[in-house]
Amino acid sequence: MSVEQIYHISGMDCTSCAQTVETGVRNLPGVESCSINFTSEKLRIHGNVSPAAVIERVEALGYGVTPLTGLEKPMEAAAPANFLHFLWGRTETRLALLGAILILPGLFLNELGGVEHAWIDLLSVAAMVSAGWPIARSALQSLRLSREININVLMSVAAVGAVIIGAYTEAGMVMVLFALGEALEGYTAGRARNAIRSLMEVVPNVATRLRRVEGRTVEDVVNIHDLAVGDLIAVRPGERIPMDGRVVGGRSSVNQAPITGESRLIEKEIGSDVLASSINGEGALEIEVTKPAEDNTISRLIAMVEEAQEKRAPTQRFVDRFARVYTPAVMVLAILVAAIPPIFFGQPFLNPGGETFGWLYRGLALLVVACPCALVISTPVTIISAISNAARHGVLFKGGVFVEALGRVNAIAFDKTGTLTIGSPAVLSIRSVACTQSPISNIQYPVSTSCEPCIDLLALAHAVERRSEHPLARAIGDASLRQGVADRYAPAENVTALTGRGVVGQIEGRQITVGSHAYFEKLITHPPLECERAAAEAALGYTPLMVGGDDRYLGTITVADRVRESSQAAVDALRRSGLKAVVMLTGDSKSTAAAIAEQVGVTDVRAELLPDQKVAAVEELQRVHGSIAMVGDGINDAPALATADVGIAIGGALGGTNQAMETADVTLMSDDLRRLPFALNLSRAARATIWINVILSIGVKAIFFVLVLMGIGTMWMAVLADMGTSLLVTLNGMRLLRYDKTGDRD
Repeated sequence: MSVEQIYHISGMDCTSCAQTVETGVRNLPGVESCSINFTSEKLRIHGNVSPAAVIERVEALGYGVTPLTGLEKPMEAAAPANFLHFLWGRTETRLALLGAILILPGLFLNELGGVEHAWIDLLSVAAMVSAGWPIARSALQSLRLSREININVLMSVAAVGAVIIGAYTEAGMVMVLFALGEALEGYTAGRARNAIRSLMEVVPNVATRLRRVEGRTVEDVVNIHDLAVGDLIAVRPGERIPMDGRVVGGRSSVNQAPITGESRLIEKEIGSDVLASSINGEGALEIEVTKPAEDNTISRLIAMVEEAQEKRAPTQRFVDRFARVYTPAVMVLAILVAAIPPIFFGQPFLNPGGETFGWLYRGLALLVVACPCALVISTPVTIISAISNAARHGVLFKGGVFVEALGRVNAIAFDKTGTLTIGSPAVLSIRSVACTQSPISNIQYPVSTSCEPCIDLLALAHAVERRSEHPLARAIGDASLRQGVADRYAPAENVTALTGRGVVGQIEGRQITVGSHAYFEKLITHPPLECERAAAEAALGYTPLMVGGDDRYLGTITVADRVRESSQAAVDALRRSGLKAVVMLTGDSKSTAAAIAEQVGVTDVRAELLPDQKVAAVEELQRVHGSIAMVGDGINDAPALATADVGIAIGGALGGTNQAMETADVTLMSDDLRRLPFALNLSRAARATIWINVILSIGVKAIFFVLVLMGIGTMWMAVLADMGTSLLVTLNGMRLLRYDKTGDRD
């Protein structure tokens, strides 16, 4: 039976190293499939190969290998403080450092000063051997075990050929510069990996568990993996919350930025959900654990970010395929360049002397010029940086393919309920017949009024509704808490539910009724103006709740699903970003949809849509605008999300975590839609950076290719240019780690 094995591979400096390991292991008998993630340094194997054979093969290729069980924290190794620490940390990089010292006499005396002496040549050869031994060994093993011509083979052939023709200093320079360049790539790749490692650092390893023993509460500190669902834990002010859970005691404000990217503190009280790794504020909390450690939100986020980096972007897949053909093709081209001019045109094969280079030298220099380091590193480092930055800002990309895909979208479609709106009712306005101020008529939240009759009307309604679990009752309860009148009246007595019509109860000897407009039409007289207002609000999709006392109309409380505070700002930013259309798709009535659309500012509205009609609407938008993203809750809108080029779910760290995170291509971990313009702009920046890096990599090679053929470019200049380009494209890609543009396109 085929089994999966996972290994941690160390010592990989670039994606070419990863390719060498992957090919070498794939050639082992019993291996059915093999893939390696350069970013997480994980090798996954399916088949019936023995672990001993895998370890032996990887070590033979020159890399470190450690079996993993899958329970380890990802990427635990500490990052070196600086590049010198990195060089001193491994044998092969220490040899490169020694080679750099040995080549200095040849560089200053021979190349720059024109001095020639046997001891200078001897030091140059020693530098080549010191820096190049790990490279040459890897080249031989690659040819023998992986049966492929890789970058190390090109460099080894070029260096040995340089020695054969007497270019000792250049041979040493090629190997030293290449070894140091590879080490620098490894160092910068490690810096990019730190962005993911930093996610793990915010997860506490222990928690304070609360237990009742002989009538008293006992605290004991335990590993988070020893906690079970239902256990109680205590979190003191300022501590990180160690587990996903629900508050059962205390009240506090919590910083959820490590998960959701939200900058503001979130108030937590009894019944509120909390997320592992968020930071508790000023109050102590007692929390009931709702998920085991391995399934909490931060653990799933880290795992999915790592998985995302294994899903290569289209550009990266193209570059990888291109490099596999390109490298051996360069070897053939170099042979032709060295052979054809001397054989057919009588040109010098060896260097004739002076400043003129023979065609063997030019062929060897071509091997150095053609090194695809910069090209193969140009895309993955950009994608890694974009995914890592997005995760820190509360945006989860399911893979590099979706980073590129989101950057290509021309229009975005939003679901209404639960996406542009909260998805649960809230009090929008209060009108008391005794109101001495202008009645609240603007749709705003939270409702705020200084009118005492209106506040008292809310308190009366809450006293009747406070024992109900109906969504409308909860909306009135939330509003009364915010207005500070939740306890103005004692809970109503003799409460009777009028199914589908309202509720009646006794408060201080008065019969208070909270009911629908239709109920009041039949039993309680109310002014014609209020009747007209209620009918108009109902036509917009709102719910007017009329309140009466002893069969006398007291006022109306209007309840409705409310627009998210971030919706308008997000839509405005998206429209300014240059999208062709920002569309709302909803199953609600046209009048309700039009009212919400006016508030948030979308460019188009499609209302009264069934699920299959939403799919048809997305397909129509694709025909008109091209690439489309669909934003929904990740569950109810699954068909439309799947149809769109990019499906985006919101609130992945809140209710419905697992479904939202697993069904969408991109997940906004919080319900703040302002993360969406950030994600769009980040994706566009990533696509632009990828193409700049690719063009820069190919452009530098093209220039030096011409210089080499003209006999102007030297080998050490070529390798210096290639390594410089590799560093440049790496640093350019890593700029996205600090990208924080959320608004307009400048």
